[in-house]
Amino acid sequence: MSDMGVVPVAESAPEGLSQWQRVTNTFTAPSKTFEDIKRGNKSWWLPFVIFAVLGYILFAAIYFKIGMQQVVDNQIQLNPKQAEAMAQAPQAQRELSEKISLYITEGVFVANPLLVLGGVALLSLGLWGTINFVFGGKAKFGSIFAVWMFASLPGIIKSVLGTVVIFAGAAPESFNIKNFAPTNAGAFLNPLETNQALYALATSLDVVTIWTLVLLGMGTAIVAGVKRTSGYIAVFGWWAILVLVGVGIAAITG
Repeated sequence: MSDMGVVPVAESAPEGLSQWQRVTNTFTAPSKTFEDIKRGNKSWWLPFVIFAVLGYILFAAIYFKIGMQQVVDNQIQLNPKQAEAMAQAPQAQRELSEKISLYITEGVFVANPLLVLGGVALLSLGLWGTINFVFGGKAKFGSIFAVWMFASLPGIIKSVLGTVVIFAGAAPESFNIKNFAPTNAGAFLNPLETNQALYALATSLDVVTIWTLVLLGMGTAIVAGVKRTSGYIAVFGWWAILVLVGVGIAAITG
């Protein structure tokens, strides 16, 4: 029997995931989230809103329980060279420097959502170039950007832990804004009694950061159409470079 009159039925494209599905799948089945991004569903507004809300909750906890001036004073004390320079400076100059540091610290918190977007855009550009031109990927910049936003979601754990630690009664005079959550080895070391290069390295060995990097490597490989190993090499390679630079700076300035 001839089948010339039979019209083939085209397979419908799989239905895209909702924003909440992509967020939850990032923790439970991340490949589903990244495959959805690869299909063209690149919206990233929900992770951004989550980051902003939890970031401002952490800011409120620091502002009311620690105090921004205390945060600035602690950072000065954690840098012996800066503390010595401040102590030797004339009073007027010291007060001006403290005010500028306070305004900058508060400004960073207030503008944090915008800084996050700018940072992710810059880092995504570097990763996009690496995965495409070094590993032969075919990723679009928007896909890498969306992957980065979703892969960064484990970072909300640090904001939540930091908020809990503050409300649980963290001593204001020992609060370290650069390492406020106990998710890395550096959180259990005394920064004043530890070699600065070693402390920087210990702080870089962060459980949440490594989790994020694994997700980022996976997502990058999926949207670029390359092997998972290529995605991991690209992501962890850049991370290793940044860690070495940070450790080097700490060794020089510490």
